[in-house]
Amino acid sequence: MKKIIKLLAVVATLASLALPGIASEVSFNVNESLQDPCSVESKTAIYGEFYKEIKGDQAKAYEAAKKYVACPSDSSDEAEVKRVQYLKDFIAKYEKARRRDQVIELIYSKNDYPKGFEVGRQALADDPENLRALIALGYAGYSAAVGKNTSFSTEAIGYARKAIQMIESGKTPDNWAPFANKDEALSYMYYSTAVLTYSQGGAEPSAALIQNASNALPYFIKAAQYEGKLKKLPSTYAYIAGAYENGPYAKLSAEYKTNHEGKDESPESKLALANINQIVDRIIDAYARAVALAGSDAQYQASKTAWLEGLTTWYKYRNNQSDVGLTEMIAGVLSKPLPPEPTPITTLPTPPSPTSGTGTAPADAASNSASAGSTTTTPTSNAATEKSAPTPKPGTPGKPKIQRNHRP
Repeated sequence: MKKIIKLLAVVATLASLALPGIASEVSFNVNESLQDPCSVESKTAIYGEFYKEIKGDQAKAYEAAKKYVACPSDSSDEAEVKRVQYLKDFIAKYEKARRRDQVIELIYSKNDYPKGFEVGRQALADDPENLRALIALGYAGYSAAVGKNTSFSTEAIGYARKAIQMIESGKTPDNWAPFANKDEALSYMYYSTAVLTYSQGGAEPSAALIQNASNALPYFIKAAQYEGKLKKLPSTYAYIAGAYENGPYAKLSAEYKTNHEGKDESPESKLALANINQIVDRIIDAYARAVALAGSDAQYQASKTAWLEGLTTWYKYRNNQSDVGLTEMIAGVLSKPLPPEPTPITTLPTPPSPTSGTGTAPADAASNSASAGSTTTTPTSNAATEKSAPTPKPGTPGKPKIQRNHRP
């Protein structure tokens, strides 16, 4: 209520300046034995109670104001009309300030997300640019989904995206708490948007899952760019790996099987494989980061087993079924920046001319297609393997599991 007191302090000053005659008439002792709560004497006493509390306990002043305006008023009495309008203005400002504070308390302190959304909608109706409420509601949608309540997910995505847009355009709230700073708040908004978008794709491979995983992927990558807790969580990178698997990889793999599986190798099939391989390289990188960050932390060991299984499957696919160098790659992956989404390859690189007398054949085009940030060294490139690209999602459930560690 400190904010409310600060916000409405000016109201108290106006009360003493604008209505001095009224202030001098009131009695500061409410006669509770009065039988008619709306008699002239009762209303005078109620207003006296309001005036006494306006600079102190404004919750009591608010209750007194509501009692007064609930009584009939004499529209022919100019002083009475001014008094009622003044009290109504106070009530409106008090309720607006209270809603602003309430949404923060309900979400971050009480974890009452349904009530938080109810009050939050009212707070945004009061002020659509209330950045602190938008951040809180974006976070609350994720937190509610952790508790298996996804009814707010779509709404929360909209709030989080608007918060991102406002912050990146230079807007700031009066307080970043409970987040440490602007970067941490942005990271959480990107992460919440990503998880909620990804989890709406369904439990089985489908067009919806591919689309939502693909849409979520850039938000996951962006969340991992900011210094803070989320950048150090292994689950952040497991989500990135899963989004690559269920999104771009699933799409390209299905297209490859439709257009090229069972057919002779061609420039088109090699180009398709080159694009698949650079997605696979990103999956390997993300799983390696998840495994490295999980380390020996007991809370991640069950998940780490699945992540390592997925990592090993993909690594062997890109290294002629060998896991040589995998341990070293995991040990060094965190020293490298997280690679961005790869740019689609539209033309195969021209193979170099063989050097006379070396007896060495030109490198396979697919072998040269690994993009910057690739963690593999010997990509699979023969036609037999090209015709049997792996099925998406080894070691990863079809539907992403929302992690319970996303708290500021």
